[in-house]
Amino acid sequence: MVRIVRAEARSRYRLYLVFDDGVAGEVDLSDLVGQGVFASWRDPAQFARVGIDAEAGTVCWPGGIDLCPDTLHRDILAMRPGAVADSSS
Repeated sequence: MVRIVRAEARSRYRLYLVFDDGVAGEVDLSDLVGQGVFASWRDPAQFARVGIDAEAGTVCWPGGIDLCPDTLHRDILAMRPGAVADSSS
């Protein structure tokens, strides 16, 4: 499992992430805003409160919200030029 070592909230519900294997990039999380546990993100200031859970290596927010680093890592790699889409999901 990869671990997130840096997370920075950016405009329009994007996160810039750096992983312990050196992979870095931006993910768009705008499709989650307002849904279920992500309702608090309707306020951009809440989204900006992103942190890193040092034990799990995940990005997290107040209220127990966290996201799987493996999924975020895969999403960043998939956006790179020449990446092949994973049709198994």
